[in-house]
Amino acid sequence: MADLSQIVKAYDVRGVVPDQWDEPLAELFGAAFAKVTGADAIVTGHDMRPSSPGLSRAFARGAAALGVDVTEIGLCSTDELYFASGALGLPGAMFTASHNPAQYNGIKMCRAGAAPVGQDTGLSDIRALTERWMETGAPEPAATPGTITERDVLGDYAKHLRGLVDLSAIRPLKVVVDAGNGMGGHTVPTVFDGLPLELDAIYFELDGTFPNHEANPLDPKNLVDLQARVREVGADIGLAFDGDADRCFVIDENGDPVSPSAITALVAARELAKHPGGTVIHNLITSWSVPEVVKEHGGKAVRTRVGHSFIKEEMARTGAIFGGEHSAHYYFRDFWNADTGMLAAMHVLAALGGQDEPLSRLVAQYDRYAASGEINSTVDDQAGRAAAVKAAYAGRDDVRLDELDGLTVTAADWWFNLRASNTEPLLRLNVEARDPETVARLRDEVLALVRA
Repeated sequence: MADLSQIVKAYDVRGVVPDQWDEPLAELFGAAFAKVTGADAIVTGHDMRPSSPGLSRAFARGAAALGVDVTEIGLCSTDELYFASGALGLPGAMFTASHNPAQYNGIKMCRAGAAPVGQDTGLSDIRALTERWMETGAPEPAATPGTITERDVLGDYAKHLRGLVDLSAIRPLKVVVDAGNGMGGHTVPTVFDGLPLELDAIYFELDGTFPNHEANPLDPKNLVDLQARVREVGADIGLAFDGDADRCFVIDENGDPVSPSAITALVAARELAKHPGGTVIHNLITSWSVPEVVKEHGGKAVRTRVGHSFIKEEMARTGAIFGGEHSAHYYFRDFWNADTGMLAAMHVLAALGGQDEPLSRLVAQYDRYAASGEINSTVDDQAGRAAAVKAAYAGRDDVRLDELDGLTVTAADWWFNLRASNTEPLLRLNVEARDPETVARLRDEVLALVRA
């Protein structure tokens, strides 16, 4: 029997197929999702992994058996599924393991309007029901089963995005896109069709075995091919999407990565131009640049924990117009508070194409500090090592400590955050300062404590 504690995380379901979960289990998840949401209709979609179509259809069968009508949109990006959930007003389930290796798969679930399903907003109930039915057998089917129908929403998704950011009048741009054999290869051609963009597509063939590199742009080694191609063809910009294409990483004309914090600040400035005085959400690992830019453009910056359910909850609570994370997740009020890398990419293209400077100069105003990037340390005692770091800084008069998410220590010219992974025996360190020398000194100082 599968151990659901190993595959049901704080925000979704994810594990190895079929070792940890399979189609019969997906069918139970579908039934539990139907029960917990109380919906009479849902929408499902899936990525290009070999196991995704079967798992998605099994989930649909489980929901339909309880009388729920299922609309299947088939191959899609995660943000395309969020679009369908928002536009159709239906709870949704997306079958993907995002950037994880090929043998993994998972489910990202949402309520109608792309509202999040997290541990405290339905996921724990879905898990409990599924575990019960694993013991007792499938639930009693409805007298009248629901229907399963197919629907293509890719064109509507593209039309919606293009209605939010007008790229028709920008100067012509040469754009290299690395889809990593993921769902960007499905969505980019339709969204970019007819725009003044010369598209140089690499790894657009949908292949869930990821034959060229992992579809995880957060790892620098997976950007190497894109960086080389941008330099080779003299492109204005490079874009890299992860496996389910809900995150987008940006490369400038020199082949250098642009910090997601700089992208957050750039998009925030554009959104505040449309919505003066609006609120912008940023997690506590984004750069100091983000709240500074938000304030300079007349907005209100709200700091929150890392993770999409926290961001989305704050978006809803505050009525925020935009939110960004260091991991290149970007959230928009105009997109049902959901994250969409494609819309963020379109904002960058609009900003770049609306003036004559190269991207490196455009983003320089939003990239004001030196940073370490996220550094992971494998430790046996996460709590003990974190406590040792806290003790080392707690008595100092020149710093302040907070524990909104892990431990954040802030001084006049630097800050660092140390967080425990929820799924692995890791401590994650992020450091930012006004100069690289301070970043290096502080990084080494904290890592010596963590790895003692």
